[in-house]
Amino acid sequence: MRDLLSAFMAEEDGAVTVDWVVLTAAIVGFCIAAYTAAENSTLGLRDGLAAELVRQNDF
Repeated sequence: MRDLLSAFMAEEDGAVTVDWVVLTAAIVGFCIAAYTAAENSTLGLRDGLAAELVRQNDF
């Protein structure tokens, strides 16, 4: 049992998988944050444009 535990602890294949999972999660989190920021900016731009069109009242 001791030899099996020592062999398990010496293996590094799982560590690479954990690194990739953490890196992927960080990239996904960054993409969600960027999407949220872009969405909020776009909604603000839309509201400002709508207000300006109403103010102009050129229709």
